[in-house]
Amino acid sequence: MSASSGITVSADLAQQFSSAVDQKSTRFIKVSIQNESLVHDLSIPVEGTLQEDLEKLQDDSILQDDVPAYILAKLDDPSSEWLAIYYVPDSAKVRDKMLYASTRASLLKTLGSTSFTDSIFATSRSDITPASYAAHLASLNAPKPLSAREKEIEEARAAERAASNASYQGSSGRASHLGAAGSKIGMPWSDEAEKAIEELGNGTEADVVVIKIDVGTETLVLHSTSQTPVEELAATIPKDDASYVFFAWPHSHDFSPKREIIFIYSCPSTTPIKHRMLYSSGALVFFREVQAKIKSTGTSSVVNTRKIETSEPTELDEAFLLSELRYDGSAKAESQQLGGEGSATPGSGARTPLGTAEEKKFAKPRGPARRKA
Repeated sequence: MSASSGITVSADLAQQFSSAVDQKSTRFIKVSIQNESLVHDLSIPVEGTLQEDLEKLQDDSILQDDVPAYILAKLDDPSSEWLAIYYVPDSAKVRDKMLYASTRASLLKTLGSTSFTDSIFATSRSDITPASYAAHLASLNAPKPLSAREKEIEEARAAERAASNASYQGSSGRASHLGAAGSKIGMPWSDEAEKAIEELGNGTEADVVVIKIDVGTETLVLHSTSQTPVEELAATIPKDDASYVFFAWPHSHDFSPKREIIFIYSCPSTTPIKHRMLYSSGALVFFREVQAKIKSTGTSSVVNTRKIETSEPTELDEAFLLSELRYDGSAKAESQQLGGEGSATPGSGARTPLGTAEEKKFAKPRGPARRKA
């Protein structure tokens, strides 16, 4: 059978290889190109393991420093598979290099490519020593190197699995890190983060608590606390990584003075993928735990059930909060535009509250009109 070089396998070589496969007593078959044909050069019997027998190929009477050759090597029992060694020395003639390179596909295809499960490209005898072969096997078994993008995807998948496991284990009723706040279904908390949430519920001022996830331990930790008016809220939030923010906001925008605690999920565009996955998958569980904890303090503060999301922390000002919470009259205008009856409830925006679902009544379709007789 010919390849691009037009060189074919001789009948003698085909017979020698077939016998070696059946008898399993031959370790190496050397193949050379002679007179435009692939021919059997010599055979070496099995004596030890393949790694031990490779020492025989260091003999310069078998492989020369400037002459290419193919070596067909039988793998150790019980395997009946073979290793193809393409020996093309750097010092070989350019024509010979090209000839052997363009013929190897024809060699394997004619002898049966399914018999060959591995291959080695050698440019000197040092590439096929026992130590070199051991290194070759180690490289085959090693994890394949990942690109930067593949590493990010793998980290994201790991984060998804971790979050899924945390939710599953939580449903079995693990002990709570928030005491009376309920059963533990999310990530563990640091003591400082726990204390900050308690103080937020008991406070009376405009307070900000920023919680972050320690990605290495997947623990909720306190980033910062401060008494901050709404005009300075943006300055308290990290600009280069995701965070959970609780802002206690005293206001009377819905015509009744109150201290409203608002949950803000900030995830800047520079946040690594693994961090995004952890924060996104843990947001709902985290909010429910905080909501339960604040409620257990007996505070008069109101926890808004809506989650505000932003990828640009700098946009967090009073106008932004009013718009997101629909305190700017947009909810009423939208209701009237859609033909809704009455005025919209203050604060009822298009965003679905955390932990709830808006239900729509099923409208029975009208039947077909009756034909006139």
